Amino acid sequence: MQPLIDNARTFGQRPEEFAPLAEGQWPEVLFITCSDSRVVPALITGARPGRLFELRTAGNVVPLYAADRPTGEAATIEYAVQVLGVRHIVVCGHSHCGAVGAIVRGDDLTAVPAVRAWLAHAAEEPKCSDPADPTVAEAVQNHVLAQLERLRSYPCVERRLAEGDLSLHGWYYEVHTGAVREHRADTGVFEAL
Repeated sequence: MQPLIDNARTFGQRPEEFAPLAEGQWPEVLFITCSDSRVVPALITGARPGRLFELRTAGNVVPLYAADRPTGEAATIEYAVQVLGVRHIVVCGHSHCGAVGAIVRGDDLTAVPAVRAWLAHAAEEPKCSDPADPTVAEAVQNHVLAQLERLRSYPCVERRLAEGDLSLHGWYYEVHTGAVREHRADTGVFEAL
């Protein structure tokens, strides 16, 4: 903890770098990814403060849209799309994902009932030909595609997609190499950026 505290103490010693941020935010991208500490969106993308609007959930799950049952995730998506006017949404899954691995392996999650209930939002079980693969790459990539489909069901996303001023992107990040792949609709494959 001490190194984090030490950095926080010196972080604010460059106020001239941060003063423009008081004028507002104009992110171009909503970046939806896992809460996993190994996944750091600004590090992966090189984004400076104000460039990414982030939504981090266990397993980068996008819950079903239900206007009568609002969630923090739905509010974040709606705010990014309607108020901030982001032009891109990236759903980024990652290798060695504990949440997706738990789903495909059928792990016993009775000791973590909130996690178990949350992962029930993950859509159908991601297709995975080798659940013993520690990277769970195939499952994570299929999970990313399922979450993109979920996003399409949000009225604000559906409307902006129809207007042609919003794009959805599926990314897969390898925590053990740093490589990032993007799903290509024309090939149906995740390929290097």
